[in-house]
Amino acid sequence: MKSAKWLLALLVAASAPALAAPDSCERVKEDIAQKIISNGVPESGFTLDIVPNDQADKAGSQVVGHCANDTFKILYTRTSDAQ
Repeated sequence: MKSAKWLLALLVAASAPALAAPDSCERVKEDIAQKIISNGVPESGFTLDIVPNDQADKAGSQVVGHCANDTFKILYTRTSDAQ
């Protein structure tokens, strides 16, 4: 019975980072957006998208970050509103 409790505790601890991944990605995305804006690009002039690694080769976009233990990429796309 003791080993079952330890196993359960280990599984819960191991799954915690995976459950926190979306929050982590949003935080990284917001940090990157702030850096882009502080470099003079208007907020309406770009988009940032969080995509799985296998979808990171979107035409017209470039990878500007990664998150969730490198399982997601953050893509930067300049929009037509950019100056």
